[in-house]
Amino acid sequence: MMSKAIGNPYGLRVITELTEYEQQVAQNHENELVDLAQFISDLRLDIRYATSANVLGTALYVKPVAYLRRPAAEALRAVQTALQPHGLGLLVFDAYRPYRITVRMYEQIQDEDFAAPPWRGSRHNRGCSVDVALVELASGKPLPMPTDFDALTPAAHTGYANLPTEVLRNRTTLIQTMTSHGFVSYPGEWWHFDYQRWTDFDLLDIGLQKLKART
Repeated sequence: MMSKAIGNPYGLRVITELTEYEQQVAQNHENELVDLAQFISDLRLDIRYATSANVLGTALYVKPVAYLRRPAAEALRAVQTALQPHGLGLLVFDAYRPYRITVRMYEQIQDEDFAAPPWRGSRHNRGCSVDVALVELASGKPLPMPTDFDALTPAAHTGYANLPTEVLRNRTTLIQTMTSHGFVSYPGEWWHFDYQRWTDFDLLDIGLQKLKART
């Protein structure tokens, strides 16, 4: 059972010190947060939370980067490899998210369907969730999807059917490819996927600016 952490008002164990995170990495290489842009060939990023073009309307990250724990990063690289023969690739909107950002987002959104509550934390905080769409590899152009990223509407749900055939096909391709490589689709958001082993990793509140690029 996860022990309670001193200082967390909800009794969660949240790693807040870079030294403790680095100790965990030294003990188990799987704990590394890997820089996806360096780790995965032809991956494209659109890190909305490093800009004001997001659901909160303000920049939440200090730089536009995306990290995942090493096993999740390896699984995402396998997804990219599977898509490439079809001329497709991944577009990443978000990956590891510090716990403090999850708290801030929930305070403004106040809806557990679209924002993880601070008393539970997010799988993003564990470095095991990723928000993605599809792009054409040749042009980098995003494929049509049900909604924009972070659209808080019923059309974002994975079961929403009142969509053009092309959009339904693109959503199916994304979900089927991700789930066949170890990710679990979140029903409320077509873009959100959790790595299946997320319970193996602690919640983190390490700022993105403190992380070294690990490949």
